[in-house]
Amino acid sequence: MLILLIKTILWILFFLSALLLIVVILLQEPKGGGLAEAFGGMGAQTFGVKSGGPNKFTFTVFGVFMVSALFIHVLRHSGTVPAPKDGSKVQAPENPGGGTPPVPVPDNPGGGRE
Repeated sequence: MLILLIKTILWILFFLSALLLIVVILLQEPKGGGLAEAFGGMGAQTFGVKSGGPNKFTFTVFGVFMVSALFIHVLRHSGTVPAPKDGSKVQAPENPGGGTPPVPVPDNPGGGRE
């Protein structure tokens, strides 16, 4: 139950930070000149005091976005069983209780030619 709550909070944080990141980036004033001018004569203005506040906020939102994405990935793959390293296929258990038989796994799941 606690894991489900954590996953829900992480997904909400992930989507809110993504939306906020889009809005913040679109609302920033263009610096002009592009990358060539940024390292030429305009480098001090581009990376200087004038752009400190918006850049710090954008970087903070980006950090929240990346950390939440990382934790979502870790929590999503924490309960999975790794594939065998010797290349053998994992066999599905037999169907002792009757009912619907398991779906067979094709030899070539990619559908391409070998």
